[in-house]
Amino acid sequence: MDLLEANDKPGTYPPSFYASNIQELTDVEAVKGDVTCDVCVIGGGFTGLSTALHLAEKGYNVRLLEAQRVGFGASGRNGGQAGQGQRLDQDQLEHLMGHDRARDLWKIGTQAVELVRELSKSDEVHADFHPGIAHADHRQRFVSHSQAYVEKLNEDYDYPHISFLNKIEMRELVNSPAYYGGTFDTRSGHIDPLQFALGLARLAQKAGAKLHERSRVTQIIPGKQVSIKTADAEVKASHLVLACNGYIGDLHRDVTRRVMPINNYIVATEPLTEAQKNSVLSQNIAVADTKFVVNYFRFSDDNRMLFGGTESYGYRFPKDIAAQVRKPMEEIFPQLSGFAIDYAWGGTLAITMNRLPHFQRYEGNILSMSGFSGQGVALGTLSGQLAAEAISGQAERFDIMEQIETRQFPGGPLLRQPLLVLAMLWYSFRDKL
Repeated sequence: MDLLEANDKPGTYPPSFYASNIQELTDVEAVKGDVTCDVCVIGGGFTGLSTALHLAEKGYNVRLLEAQRVGFGASGRNGGQAGQGQRLDQDQLEHLMGHDRARDLWKIGTQAVELVRELSKSDEVHADFHPGIAHADHRQRFVSHSQAYVEKLNEDYDYPHISFLNKIEMRELVNSPAYYGGTFDTRSGHIDPLQFALGLARLAQKAGAKLHERSRVTQIIPGKQVSIKTADAEVKASHLVLACNGYIGDLHRDVTRRVMPINNYIVATEPLTEAQKNSVLSQNIAVADTKFVVNYFRFSDDNRMLFGGTESYGYRFPKDIAAQVRKPMEEIFPQLSGFAIDYAWGGTLAITMNRLPHFQRYEGNILSMSGFSGQGVALGTLSGQLAAEAISGQAERFDIMEQIETRQFPGGPLLRQPLLVLAMLWYSFRDKL
């Protein structure tokens, strides 16, 4: 299935809350004719835009090709949460990779959040970084682990910004009967993702990168000079960066085998009064819970509840996204029952088998970063900086990420969707236990 057009109109942003109030970019015409550059980037999300920005700042001649619109994919549709670390916690990473490598990955994850925080201060980024993310335990059995994990980060990782919340403290912060405790991280935060993506694009343009929308790549021919073809152009580049995430399609078979697209859904309610807001969250924070099929939520800057989650059993968006997401929202917050939903949209992100990003060099001069598994606001942004470092000869941090083993999904192209359905059914059932 062609995910670039399966659920969306070509060349237009989806009808999301984020897209309802943006200043669109200028000077982003489709690429045409024969073009030569130092680096070609495919993909106009956080990863691709950050790559273009950081390479242009180093003086490289950069062309970015986006099949649809800048920020069209997951980067412009997600929950906007920029959390510390990796998608797996440090206990899991230490077991998987050893203490020293787990510490390296933690450091990279914290650097990712700081990069988002710093970039958000730029005049070109029309979005504020709001501090605070709570992780809410939806089962009592998870509370002891949350408490132990906070102690571990405080003591072993010298990270004082996270604290444990018991049931009463969690209820004071997140006024829902659904949660039994959890953690609160004041150094993580949330941001309007589409505004942030467009801000990265403006910064990249200001640094000298050339961005092209509606420039879908149809073929990649590796070589000392990589040839990148679209319907109307051929771009030849010394280096190629693949930043396609869930929309990689058949452009690179090895990446496709290791990175699987999945869909997720978000709604935006009507604006709430201050009293109504305070009856839900006592602070302007973001929240994600411990379900495998995660529920996540925060308030927009104009006081709408942005609530995301629910599972997807295929690549087509459901006909009534609002009704599908309303159910868990009202289960968690009964006080929101009956509020109007003004916007409802879906998006395609990408996961890997172990929920850690897939970083890889191919053919010596092709880099790929994808599969951020819900951690892409921060890690996707940082990955562009890492790619720029690697291309310019400073590959230490890229090498650390590349050493993460990301196995191929079983089944091949024909069985990927049936296996996805089975997996989501299983995890949906497990979340109810």
